[in-house]
Amino acid sequence: MATPRLLLIAHAPTLLTDDDRPLVMTRAMEQAMPGLKLAWSISDEGQFIPLARRDAWLAREQPDRGMPLLCNGDERHLVTLTGWESPAGVSAGRQAQLQVHAKWHVDAAGITVATAVLSAVAEAARAFWGHVTPSGTASDIALQTSPTLGGPPKPPRGLPALKLPETLRAPEIPQHLGWLNYWSAATARLLGFPDPSRDAELLTRSRRMASGGWLVPLTDAPLDLDDPAHLDVLLRAYARFPEIGGRAAP
Repeated sequence: MATPRLLLIAHAPTLLTDDDRPLVMTRAMEQAMPGLKLAWSISDEGQFIPLARRDAWLAREQPDRGMPLLCNGDERHLVTLTGWESPAGVSAGRQAQLQVHAKWHVDAAGITVATAVLSAVAEAARAFWGHVTPSGTASDIALQTSPTLGGPPKPPRGLPALKLPETLRAPEIPQHLGWLNYWSAATARLLGFPDPSRDAELLTRSRRMASGGWLVPLTDAPLDLDDPAHLDVLLRAYARFPEIGGRAAP
């Protein structure tokens, strides 16, 4: 059985030549997670590769407008950070995007830093939107956009079916919800968040970022769809924000 992880995914503008965001994101994640040092990579054979001059290596290695994999070199408590370009043809708004991915263990320490890590990485990436979600829950959420042999997706637990990213009209539209949600200022405006009359519950957990974006947790504990209360919160959030996943009327 795979080790449960917290998964961070952020969608951001694609990298440009000499873009410093990979280094800025790396340093931001290290600052948000006490004791973390992303000073290794991993070979194709799964061996840790120490990076004596990590910053210079990171500035040099940007494969296909992506970000090479970094890790902490600790197999027992592995933390990873990487990124790749999502081509325009399969991206929201038909605009190429950088997808940033990070993983770390679901334990007390990992849960404690999750909000800080998402805030730091998403702001450093200048992300449109992003989320942190436990790997098990993320599997159910992925089924919201996965077509079946019979046609459209048929997600479990009464979750709404969502449109494929390339059908969304703008990159600021989130493809789905997660446990902890990061919405840029542009995304929050598009979603109509916050509306004090409709978002009172979400606002008890949310906070505004220096950039004008928002960090919006759906639940205090990691989102667990086996918990009826958590599932209800997720379903109500989808009902509140029909733009998410392209469900709003054109």
